[in-house]
Amino acid sequence: MARKRYSDEDILKLLREIEVKLSTGSDVPSACRGVGINDATYYNWHKRFGGMGKSQLSELRALEKENVRLKKIVAELELDKLILKESLTHLKLRA
Repeated sequence: MARKRYSDEDILKLLREIEVKLSTGSDVPSACRGVGINDATYYNWHKRFGGMGKSQLSELRALEKENVRLKKIVAELELDKLILKESLTHLKLRA
């Protein structure tokens, strides 16, 4: 069976639907079945996105994008550092 990928907005929408069903007295497994997901998926999503709004979601995306950019910079600087160390040891051996 093909696995369905949900966007972050879809996840927030489904979490809100489940919260509404839970507030009406439904239990978690039946509320999850009602929206078409597994209850384990609900708990994972709830841990990651619980209580988050759309503005916080866009802020999270921006922070994740910035984190990726900074990690690339650190990796490049680390590579430059290693190259300089190797060239320095090579020059010391020649002298």
